[in-house]
Amino acid sequence: MNTIDWKPIVPLIESHQRILVSSHVRPDADAIGSALGLACLLKHLGKTVRIVNPSAPPANLFWIDPEQMVETFGGSVNGASLAETDLHIIVDTSAWQQLGELGKWMRTTTIPRIVIDHHVSSDDLGAMEFKDTRSEATGSLIFRLCEFMNVPLTQVAATALYAAIATDTGWFRFPATNAQTMQIAGALMERGADPTDIYRHLYEQSTLARLHLCGRVLGRAQLDADGLLASTVVKWSDFVELGAVPADTEDLVNECLRIAGTRAAYIGVEQMNSQIKFSFRSRGGLNVASIAEKFGGGGHKQAAGATLPGPLDVAHARVHAAMLEGLKALPDPASSSIPAS
Repeated sequence: MNTIDWKPIVPLIESHQRILVSSHVRPDADAIGSALGLACLLKHLGKTVRIVNPSAPPANLFWIDPEQMVETFGGSVNGASLAETDLHIIVDTSAWQQLGELGKWMRTTTIPRIVIDHHVSSDDLGAMEFKDTRSEATGSLIFRLCEFMNVPLTQVAATALYAAIATDTGWFRFPATNAQTMQIAGALMERGADPTDIYRHLYEQSTLARLHLCGRVLGRAQLDADGLLASTVVKWSDFVELGAVPADTEDLVNECLRIAGTRAAYIGVEQMNSQIKFSFRSRGGLNVASIAEKFGGGGHKQAAGATLPGPLDVAHARVHAAMLEGLKALPDPASSSIPAS
């Protein structure tokens, strides 16, 4: 069921011509796919559209953007080059921390803003918001907007939106998946999305370096809180020594959560700038979004993230203590013996 009233967005879009679409740092398939789907809608309406994100997409998602629409803020793509923008639409985030240098530029402008998002965590971006935190993916919201405005989707847009929804639902297995999710997926297939090809691009293009990285990182995995919490870390030296890249760590946190008996998991990934990117997962009960928010991050109750300053051991200790404290506070009797830190 569509819980968003899309009526107010129509005059905003219709009354502006040069529209900028953006998403969050380290964009995933939902971020990029949603932006591309929205760009399809806007171009169909005769708008001039640019997609500019605060950081570049990972190499494993280049295929989703065959027309190379997605640009990265910085260098020649700066505030001056975006000065003619008369409407800015942000998708898949409503958090300043997730907008990086692009967000700093946004704070200096008076350009009208729209947010289309499904995350629980939120800041006031000075935008008109179209949010549904019960939605399985922002890609689903973009599909519903296209349906509401009676805009046909190209095969490229349908593929991008299918990838957005499939990845954010763990290939349709996460709890937010429902009958309407599958109906949308079917509708996107009718418009040209090929699930077999999309899956191949997303999950069957690995490298030997990634395989070695997975072995090393999962070999560090540890269980705490009587087996309820699984965690591991990735050192920057791991990437250097193995020839892997940060994008190769995607989904490793879910491998930790697959351990029988766990209720939560997290992974800390050291970045080249010595910051530590944490990804949190929960089977339910523990709200990892609230934990991520303690460190300036956010997300969903069962999937969230945050970036902390290094060094790795200090950041890891802070996050570990917060996760243990969160599990200890759960009403489940099984968590009653969890130490505070």
